[in-house]
Amino acid sequence: MPTRYQIILCTCPDKDTAEKIAHLLVNDKLAACVNILPGISSVYLWHEQIESAQEHLLLIKANKTFYQAIEKTIKKHHPYELPEIIAVPIESGLPEYLHWINSCHS
Repeated sequence: MPTRYQIILCTCPDKDTAEKIAHLLVNDKLAACVNILPGISSVYLWHEQIESAQEHLLLIKANKTFYQAIEKTIKKHHPYELPEIIAVPIESGLPEYLHWINSCHS
């Protein structure tokens, strides 16, 4: 049976951007919860150069039906030319918690 739930990962360049996107997603009821993990170190290849940056990681918990709207919101408010937006299915979880995710979208 396919899962209805997902965690979307999105890195942000700073706390203000991370908080703005998190608040927009929760306020618009696109996500039930967004965790902000500060101070992550990212090393990546960009335009043939190895780059490194300190970023904030968003862990966005939502129903899969809201993915397109979440992606659109992030792209609209994110300063990166190519923001990280990766959805990972939640295969299982505490049933009450998963029910809570759905209840936040109403």
